[in-house]
Amino acid sequence: MNPWDVRYGDETYFYGKEPNDFLVAEAGRLAPGSRVLCLAEGEGRNAVHLAEMGHRVTAVDSSAAGLRKAALLASERGVAISLVEADLASWPMGEGIWDAVVSIWAHVLPELRAVVDASVHAAIRPGGLLILEHYHPRQLAYGTGGPPDARMMATLDDLRTAFPRWREHVACERERDVREGRGHHGPSFVTQVVLERP
Repeated sequence: MNPWDVRYGDETYFYGKEPNDFLVAEAGRLAPGSRVLCLAEGEGRNAVHLAEMGHRVTAVDSSAAGLRKAALLASERGVAISLVEADLASWPMGEGIWDAVVSIWAHVLPELRAVVDASVHAAIRPGGLLILEHYHPRQLAYGTGGPPDARMMATLDDLRTAFPRWREHVACERERDVREGRGHHGPSFVTQVVLERP
């Protein structure tokens, strides 16, 4: 069984219903009605927030249980989002079709990250944005959320290597308080970027 189906299997929202703080702070950069892809979107809180802003949002995740709750949250908030149950290792994101890709806590091992990063690079149109927040490897010492494997986390150097020559609107590694449902609960160390495809 998909471990994410287990995590998302009860009625509560594991990471809460409210959107990620960093996404909220940076979503104003998007033009009205942008076409946005949310990666590893889980129970839908970030996709629903963007849809509430008027964007055309597609949420992709491997968990059917998470996407069912994303559909419920969208209905509760009176918005529509497109839902795709798929593995990021093989799902085609398209070529130059997204105004933005949102990657919030989409942690994967380096081999898959290389595949996903290449797909994201191709999928965002020139001038489009990547809005990303991941845990930094230093997060392991905090123990307040994220995967137990530092290889699944990202540094600025990792992202600069994956997206060379992209314009940096935001690029930082910092400590911040993250409180999102039961899943993230306290002081944390994160990597945050908003990058524009040349």
